[in-house]
Amino acid sequence: MALVIVLWVLSLLTIMAGSFALSMRREASIVAGVKNNAQAIAIAESGIAIAEMMLLNTDPAKRWRADGNIYQIDAEDSRVRIRILSESGKIDLNAADEKALEALMMHAPINENSKEDPLEHAAKLTGAILDWRDADDLIHINGAEKKEYQDAGLKYQPRNRPFQTVEELQMVMGMDEPTFKWIEPLVTVYSGQQKSALQTASKEVLQVVPGLDQGVINDYVAARLESARNGLPPPPFPIGSGQAPAAVGGGEVFSIDSEAMLDEGSKALISAVLKTSDGTLPIPFQALKWQRNTVSNVSLFTDAMSELLVKQYAEPELNN
Repeated sequence: MALVIVLWVLSLLTIMAGSFALSMRREASIVAGVKNNAQAIAIAESGIAIAEMMLLNTDPAKRWRADGNIYQIDAEDSRVRIRILSESGKIDLNAADEKALEALMMHAPINENSKEDPLEHAAKLTGAILDWRDADDLIHINGAEKKEYQDAGLKYQPRNRPFQTVEELQMVMGMDEPTFKWIEPLVTVYSGQQKSALQTASKEVLQVVPGLDQGVINDYVAARLESARNGLPPPPFPIGSGQAPAAVGGGEVFSIDSEAMLDEGSKALISAVLKTSDGTLPIPFQALKWQRNTVSNVSLFTDAMSELLVKQYAEPELNN
């Protein structure tokens, strides 16, 4: 009996020890994950600070561009990629005319199960956007005012004021999540320009601008990328586009994505919208938006983004 009891006690102690070791291993893994995530976030935030510094560089050959190209910084155990876009190169929801908005909506994806004609779908979204931002209750063709929102069972109505944020676009009648996710990086509420500044516009924006040939777009994006890699001034957009020039000087707004990746695989992404100071503030940039995303559907470390890589620095290069 004593031998049986001893064996049972040993078995119980073995089970308890194994359970304790497993619990400790899990806790150690969780702690390591939290630590790595915090480290990745800190590195991504440092990428935003470096982008600010490089945007203020007085040397045009070293100053980073805000046209969607990517810069990479390599540290001892991590990498960070940074992409800067000028908001003047996007489509302004409050200033763009009906033609520009309809061209944008024509390129937007449509639900595969939808039986609605793409042209009709684009016209309805365009009309609803125009009715949302205008000050009156007069309905545009294919648009939507207060009555249409009520008939659709919605508990709100158009603001009849300019869009305050891009996210507000989700409330417009007919806007679904896939369409909004596709449109979001192409539009802004900060430029105030009727036409996009094509010299700083991303390839995705250029592809939805009315009247631009795809061949011209591809050639220009390639030439702009090559000039950045060689430290040359950006080429002017082909004459005859009729589009606005890139904004310069105080008050320009930039959207910056900074994504850090540790050697062990942890990632963190910081998305910020920053406005340059006009001299009234003691700081060079004012943060208009700051969003932390540890998981993102669009990574700067994909093969497609690697094609936009123009400069790669070792960390000590930026410490001097």
